[in-house]
This record gives sequence, C-alpha cells and structure tokens, in this order.
Amino acid sequence: MPKIASGKHQIAQSGASGSVVNDLVRDERVKSAMEWLTKNVSSITEEQARITEIAAPPFKEAERAAYMKKALAGIGLRVRTDEVGNVVGELAGTSENEIVLITAHMDTVFPEGTDVHVKRERGMLYAPGISDNGAGLATLLGVARAISESKVANRRTIIFAADVGEEGEGNLRGIRRLVEDYGKKLSAVIALDGASTDYVVTQALASRRIEIILSGPGGHSWTDFGAPNPIDALARGIARFLKTIEVPGSPRTTFNIGEIEGGGSVNSIPARAAIKVDIRSEQERDISRVEAALRDAIKSGMQEEMAASNARGVATAGAAGIEMQLKLLGSRPGGDLVAGSPLLQSVMDADRFLGNRSRMERSSTDANIPLSEGIPAISIGGGGTAGGAHTLGEWFDPAGREMGLKRVLLTVLSAAGVEK
Repeated sequence: MPKIASGKHQIAQSGASGSVVNDLVRDERVKSAMEWLTKNVSSITEEQARITEIAAPPFKEAERAAYMKKALAGIGLRVRTDEVGNVVGELAGTSENEIVLITAHMDTVFPEGTDVHVKRERGMLYAPGISDNGAGLATLLGVARAISESKVANRRTIIFAADVGEEGEGNLRGIRRLVEDYGKKLSAVIALDGASTDYVVTQALASRRIEIILSGPGGHSWTDFGAPNPIDALARGIARFLKTIEVPGSPRTTFNIGEIEGGGSVNSIPARAAIKVDIRSEQERDISRVEAALRDAIKSGMQEEMAASNARGVATAGAAGIEMQLKLLGSRPGGDLVAGSPLLQSVMDADRFLGNRSRMERSSTDANIPLSEGIPAISIGGGGTAGGAHTLGEWFDPAGREMGLKRVLLTVLSAAGVEK
C-alpha cells in the first residue's frame, strides 16, 4: 500500500471541467459503465471480502492468483499467468501497440497462518489485508466488469493485472516483469493500492532493504563465557548507529530496523545474528549515506565485542572472531511523473467531474518501476476509507466507495480513449 513520504501538494482545481471526461460521460456506454458500478457497489465489497479471506503471504500468492484468474476469465478477458506469477487479463483495443496497464498487487505483509477471516461490525470490515490490497483487487475486477458489461470500445488495449511481490522483500518483481514484457507499448500505468481517494501518487519514493548478518564461533553460555557474541555485537552497533545517525527532514529520509533474530537457545552463545533494515529517501544519495553509517556502526560494534572478549582472555590471536555479511534484499528506484502529463490530467479531470479534491504525494508503490523508466504512472485508491494497514487491526469502510470506483473508471478510460 502507499507509504506516504512527502509534503502535500494540492492538485490545482481549475474552474473548467476537463473536456476529455466531459466527452466520455456523454457516451452512452460510459454512462452505462458508471451506472453498473453504482448498482454493484455491494457486490464489489462482498468480492473484496472473499479475496481477503484467501491468504496471500509474501511469495505465496498462488491461491489468490487462481481466484483472480478465474474472475478475470469470467469477465471475458483473455487471461494468462506469467512466469513470476502475475495474472494478466487483456481487453483488446483497436490499437494493439498502445497499452494502458491497470494493476493491483495480490500479496500482503502477513505471514502464513495469519487469521484473515473478515469480521463485520456496523457496516465496517475488519481483517488483515482488507484494504491493502483487498480494496485494490476488488476495484480492479469491478472496473473490468463495468467496462466489459457496458461494451465500451477502448482505443488502447487495457491490461488488467493482479501482480505479485509488491510488499516486503518481493522487490516489486511483479511490476518489473510487466514493464519488461510490455516495454515501449505502455502509454500509462495505473496502480490500484488501498482505498484512499484524497491523493494521487505521482512521485516514486526510493528505498533499499538490506540484511546484515554477523557470524561467530558460538559456544556454551557457561563454559565458553566471554566468547564473542554476534547478538551482543549487533546490539553495540545498533546502539551506536541510533546515537549518531542524523537524517534530514528535507529531503525526507527514514530508516527502520524491522527484524532482528539470532540464537537457538537461552544457554547457548549464538553463532549467528541478523537484522533487516528498510531505508527510504526522497533523494537516493541519502539512502547510500544512511546505509554506510549503519555498516560502519555495526563494524564498530563488532570491534567493541572483540575487544571485550579479548579483555576476558577468551579471544586470542588466530581465534575465531565475528564476521559480517551484507545482503541486498531489494532496491526500489525513484522517479517523478512529468509535469503536465496527460495521465495526471486524466485524474484531475475525473476529480473535477466527481467533485473530489486530491493532492499529489510521493510514495513507494508499483508505480516506482514505470516512473523510474520514464513511463507515465500513478497510484490511486479504489474508494471507501481504511486504516490500520499492515496491522492485525486493519479495517475498511465501504461508505462512499462508489465515487472512488468511478474515479478509477474515468481515469482508465480517459487514458485508454473510447472509440465512437
């Protein structure tokens, strides 16, 4: 789901409505598609609940993918599953060499075994992943059905994709493959992520995810007391890093030590300890600076731990010490939507028509990859309101989602074009 990073920039709301959307809504087929969404809001929400209850832990999206494949095929699209696990449905246009890609990620952040049963209370839906990205996937299917049922004749081919690997260590592998496959044919990419309609992501937030692993000789807590301990070395290094690191507020830069693990039993000196760290910034150079500071701090922690071991008379010349290994878990490039982009104009026109006010934001989403390659791309929500993303208390309120669904529909059709 979008992880908002930058300050808020209000999208200008001019007095005149966008001519493209005005023309679109005069078309009887487009009117029919909008009416279909109005009539089927409740069924879209029910489908969202069904999708959410199909667990999709990181790297294990297959069962949810099977559901999405069947659903897209049932709409009448030509559907395939690619080599990385993306489900791809094609709605052919009169131009096969121009493609609008609309995508929603299937994976969640929650590990295997998480209870994803949807609970309902006073019209609200509660479940891990109900919004991120149950909302996006239900919107993907709803908009595809509305266009198909209304027999809208799109000029550009529209690809509806349920993709893999957006969250965590997935490293955007799904959208990377889609961009690789369609390449220069892509006229626009629209990523559906979450529910919110009060912003549109037009700037890609760069990030890097790393794992630092420390290895040592291990031993018995009593007989080998004083042997260099990888957990102690990590603790010393983390403490040094947190005490000395300074990150700018502008360009905004953040870090998060999200996982730490090591050891096998309470009475064993561990032979291994590791941390996983997420670093983000509006400027990619600051990511490298924070990573270097972390690496140096951990090295200092190792040196302190070895010195302490020497002081206890345990570590001697030639004895096994602590070694460090750094692994790159993922790297997300940055990028910006070009000012004056027709894709941004499409969203603005849809907002004006629907009476919605939104702002431009920077975030880390599937839009990162196309934006980094100069392909027009945005990320928007599917409607309704939500909260508690990435927590077990995640919730979704479908009230008002009709406007969000129509916003996506009009943006997609504006980008694709409709034949008379």
